[in-house]
Amino acid sequence: MQEEIKTDNFEKFMDDYTNKYIHVCIENNSIDSKLFDKYGVKRGLRDKNGKGVLSGITNISLIKATDMVDNHIVPCEGQLYYRGYNIYDLVNGFRKDGRFGFEETAHLLLFGDLPGKSQLEEFQKVLAKNRRLPTNFVRDVIMKAPSKDIMNSLTKSVLTLSSYDDKISDNSLENVMKQCIMLISVFPMLAVYGYHAYNHYECDESFYIHRPMDSLSAAENILRMLRPDKSYTDIEAKVLDLALVLHMEHGGGNNSTFTTRVVTSAGSDTYSVIAAALSSLKGPKHGGANIKVVEMMQDLKENVSDTSDEDEVRAYLHKLVRHEAFDKRGLIYGMGHAVYSISDPRALAFKKFVEMLAIEKHQKKEFELYSMIERMAPEVIGEECAIYKGVSANVDFYSGFVYNMLGIPMELFTPIFAMARIVGWSAHRIEELINIDKIIRPAYQSIMVPKVYESLKERSTPKIDTNYLKELQLSMKEESC
Repeated sequence: MQEEIKTDNFEKFMDDYTNKYIHVCIENNSIDSKLFDKYGVKRGLRDKNGKGVLSGITNISLIKATDMVDNHIVPCEGQLYYRGYNIYDLVNGFRKDGRFGFEETAHLLLFGDLPGKSQLEEFQKVLAKNRRLPTNFVRDVIMKAPSKDIMNSLTKSVLTLSSYDDKISDNSLENVMKQCIMLISVFPMLAVYGYHAYNHYECDESFYIHRPMDSLSAAENILRMLRPDKSYTDIEAKVLDLALVLHMEHGGGNNSTFTTRVVTSAGSDTYSVIAAALSSLKGPKHGGANIKVVEMMQDLKENVSDTSDEDEVRAYLHKLVRHEAFDKRGLIYGMGHAVYSISDPRALAFKKFVEMLAIEKHQKKEFELYSMIERMAPEVIGEECAIYKGVSANVDFYSGFVYNMLGIPMELFTPIFAMARIVGWSAHRIEELINIDKIIRPAYQSIMVPKVYESLKERSTPKIDTNYLKELQLSMKEESC
């Protein structure tokens, strides 16, 4: 048998095996959807109206999408607060002063207070001093086995960094804070260098490594490290900085932050926790939405002769929702959110700066197309679908357009999300460690039926053990509560 596997094409061998038995896997793992209602299971930990199961308490951020009016819950304009501060006030504050906001907002989320001038300068210095990788790390880790999937490369680098930490499993708050600040500081380097390695070894392009500068902000350093000539304009850096701030935190219930909480509750180390969060974020249902928006817009241009014609664009949107265009999943990407209905405050805060960048980049016509779709899409969705709440553009609708204008390759779209969101993950990890000393373990209702064990010689069709069925069902019900 071993010789056969060696001589045959291994990939074909495995394809044949999995194709042969996949139907058995599907048959034995499929669950009647009616059972979720029968047992009161909220799929995705959200009810049919989109309200999430309450599973924790946080003081880090607040997402507001509804008001209570006359004892009725009604949708309202979306609001987002970081540590008690409205996101609009934070953005307007550092924009008014012409400052970059990433470092200031990171300090706020990590420590709970807005920094004063001296505190901000001190924190900026700490971040700058942590923008260092171990000797030969780029050569020995990042440049080895480069991948187009930069999120996987980033995860590999994070886990490998743990090998250089003598206090990897020390979960004291002081040590965890040091580890989090270090990872926040080096994430842009790990991601951008990972892309350069892939672009060189897999795409045969030039390879270059630009060191970050201590005097620059996170956004400036990202553009400096990414571009061959290290140059960028002020508006480019400021818009990227705003994107980082708006993606930095979004409550404890989003998939990657909840993953952070779950793995932290198990007592795991910081590197493993952040690697788990990265694995969650890379999923297309979470961090990859802006890529789908860009791909959808490209498909629109290929199938609509005049993108300034509202009737033609509207017809394409109807085809999207009817599963007749693009990936035929029935979605207008960048529209709708699990919580927000009337508006996503991040998208509103972003939009005027997106327009400014579009004007500088001579992309005003493209911006107008995005604006047209933002206006028409909710109408089209409302005409085609039965929806339980309003639909509006989310922050991912414009972020991919922005990254394209900045010349950021698509492979780095989700890693840029991670460069921002690691701040939120770190804040939630610390809050979990301070307040909770209990592993997160929700219940699952088992619908398994007992079977009679047969020896290998006698095995055929599984036989149900009817005598034990009732007793086992009762014990499974108790276990799941």
